[in-house]
Amino acid sequence: MDATTAPHLIPPEMPQYGEEKHVFELMQTMLEQLLIYQPEDPISFLIKHLQRDNDNVPKIVILGPPASGKTTIAMWLCKHLNSNLLTRDNLTERKSSSVATEARKHYQKFKRVPSTLLIRLIQQRLTEEDCVKRGWILDGIPETREQALVIQTLGIAPRHVIVLNAPDTVLIERNLGKRIDPQTREIYHTTFDWPPEPEVQDRLIEPEGISEQETAQKLLVYHRNIIKLLPSYPRVLKTINADQPCVDVFYQALTFVQSGHRSNAPFTPRVLLLGPMGSGKSLQAGLLAQKYGLVNVCCGQLLKETVADKSKVGELIWSFLEKKVTVPDSVILKMLTERLDQQDCVQRGWVLHGFPRDVDQAQRLDGLGYVPNRVFFLNVPLDSIMERLTLRRIDPVTGERYHLMYKPPPTMEIQARLSQHPRDAEERVKFKVDLYYRNSTELEHFYRWAIAINGDQDPYTVFEYIESGIINPLPRKVL
Repeated sequence: MDATTAPHLIPPEMPQYGEEKHVFELMQTMLEQLLIYQPEDPISFLIKHLQRDNDNVPKIVILGPPASGKTTIAMWLCKHLNSNLLTRDNLTERKSSSVATEARKHYQKFKRVPSTLLIRLIQQRLTEEDCVKRGWILDGIPETREQALVIQTLGIAPRHVIVLNAPDTVLIERNLGKRIDPQTREIYHTTFDWPPEPEVQDRLIEPEGISEQETAQKLLVYHRNIIKLLPSYPRVLKTINADQPCVDVFYQALTFVQSGHRSNAPFTPRVLLLGPMGSGKSLQAGLLAQKYGLVNVCCGQLLKETVADKSKVGELIWSFLEKKVTVPDSVILKMLTERLDQQDCVQRGWVLHGFPRDVDQAQRLDGLGYVPNRVFFLNVPLDSIMERLTLRRIDPVTGERYHLMYKPPPTMEIQARLSQHPRDAEERVKFKVDLYYRNSTELEHFYRWAIAINGDQDPYTVFEYIESGIINPLPRKVL
């Protein structure tokens, strides 16, 4: 969050443009490239870098023990993202590379490929046009911390690192049934994934080194290395349980690699929470204000405070409330703009709820320059809203609030004197919710980049989703 102590009155469209176009990340990437490669002519180097336009292509590393399914997941991601798969085998099998020829000779003699040759193969492959344009996925590489550090010093930095985990007993059982199609390199299993086509079945071969003893030895080496390797990727790492259906593992991996990482760009949140009454907007706004120091701007509460101040705007608002007439949008906007222009809102950011209620109000707020940079729709079904609101009660003696289901009164005496606020009456709640959903479609279209969240779950789970949407950069537009 922006910690500026004396903020300048910067037009709101300037930071909005910067975030939408990812200007900070662009500048950061260019600086990183300059420091890594240290070119003699920085300007020409940056021009070529920008012309490549490949900052957002897949750059993925998939790690895991033998039989964890990393090659299968890597191949599926490759097909889905239209990227390039780099494995130890396909790197050393390349006919046009003298380094690959050297690696093959070394493997035939010593049954291993030295790290220096493997890294030279990777470096050579990544400079080729298809990897530059469409990115790459490294399967099972690096294997050690030393390899990871050398790769990093060469400027090869993955944007996402996936580590698959499963119990050793499961992995040994999987490995015993592994079979490979020599034509497609697809991996099958005698128990879990046997191909239906007879011609594919006939050509499957059993790979080397899959006996129980050999697998156990490989697992021992893997566990020894992975502990030292993982700290090399602290901010881009995700661990996924591989002891579940392969499709589930794939979709978790896909979701991760399509997500952006938290930006280091200076950022003052202007958050708008939308949702029907009873969706939890007030609670979520309070949690955001508490954790991030945002100013909690509740339109309904602000109306009461403005009236209590007895200012000119407050007296005007009271004249409408006294007659039980809806306060005009122009008056509400005047009250809101005065609050959002105050120093705490400008410096710390704000979370607004209770306004706008329709697209006309949203357009007017936007036109005045108060543009939220994060918008969340909290969606809750009518049945849940009715349960939340119509069962609320208040004790007129103590002022204590109760809920007949979640927080019932402790005694029959207290229950007998409980009363219901008129706004919590069933008919009133239905009317308000129906009014919101009549306007929500246009609001969703106006804030088309907004994030929709299921508000019918634990409030702290909802808060985690909102928090993730705030601290992560806006999604890039897919052309």
